[in-house]
Formats: sequence, structure tokens, C-alpha cells
Amino acid sequence: RNRVVMGSMHTGLEDRSWHIKRLAAYFAERARGGVGLIVTGGFAPNVVGWLKPFGGKLSWPWEVRPHRQVTAAVHAHGAKICLQLLHAGRYAYHPLSVAPSRLKSPITPFTPIALTERGVRRQIRAFARAAGLARAAGYDGVEIMGSEGYLINQFLAARTNTRTDAWGGTAEKRMRLPDE
Repeated sequence: RNRVVMGSMHTGLEDRSWHIKRLAAYFAERARGGVGLIVTGGFAPNVVGWLKPFGGKLSWPWEVRPHRQVTAAVHAHGAKICLQLLHAGRYAYHPLSVAPSRLKSPITPFTPIALTERGVRRQIRAFARAAGLARAAGYDGVEIMGSEGYLINQFLAARTNTRTDAWGGTAEKRMRLPDE
């Protein structure tokens, strides 16, 4: 309805299912105030992509229904809303973290598991599945977080992607995950 965009901000309300009504009210207030497009805080596409244990995630069909409260609240005020998909990669605060390479980040206590070829493909499928679930929940689009050191950025950066296979090495190979 206009070009006013509320960029993604992680409020903490994304991380607990019992906060979904508060999250819906939070975004509804911004829509009522005139924002044309809202982008949620980050939701992981799977468990290994969580920022922290039991953080916000959209990876199973039964997680769709609560999100419909959020999208309906925003749409009731004439605004659009996109779900941000954020895979923490090596920035995760849990021992299940995965990354392109087994390199511990300076900001977390856990060393990630280096993804296998099959594991890389599994992460790509998780992003696609989460995007489909977002559509089913009524989101108008998705924003895929590919910056700030999270998983996609970890694949792009030679410093955090020391792979020598089809997913690392040259810039073209490091771009393969986000391209696919």
C-alpha cells in the first residue's frame, strides 16, 4: 500500500510458541500505524539452524497454524508481511550447529559440524520447505538472511569456507549454496 518497510528485528517473541499472540499484536500495531511491508525476526528452517535451543523455527506443517495468527493480524490492517529465514550456521548457541567448515566462531562456545555434501543438500531443502510453509501460513514472501556471518554468508566467505569440494574454493563454488 506504500513504500514504508519495517525491516527485520528479532524481538524474542519469535522464540516461544506461547508468545505468538503477542507477536501478532506487535506486528498488527505497526500495520495499523501505516507500515506497508513488515519483515519478521529470524525463524530457522530446521533445528540445526536454530540460533539457540527451541528458538523460532518453521520446519513442520503443525508449525504453520500459529503463524496464521500473525499474518491475519497484519493483513487485517492492509499491510503485507514476509517471514525472515535465518540459519545460524556456526553462530548457533547449541551443540547441533553445522557450517561449511569445522571452524568455531569467536562468539559461540560450540564448534560446528562440517556439513557433508548430503548435509548441504539437506539445508537447501530445509530453506525451500520453510518457504513453502511460510506461504501456507499466509506470509506474502520470505527474506532469506544471507549476511552478517550466518550460514549463507559462511559459505560465501573464503575465511569461513575452507572446503575443497563443489561447495568451496573458488568464488563460484562458494556461491553455489545460495544459488541453489
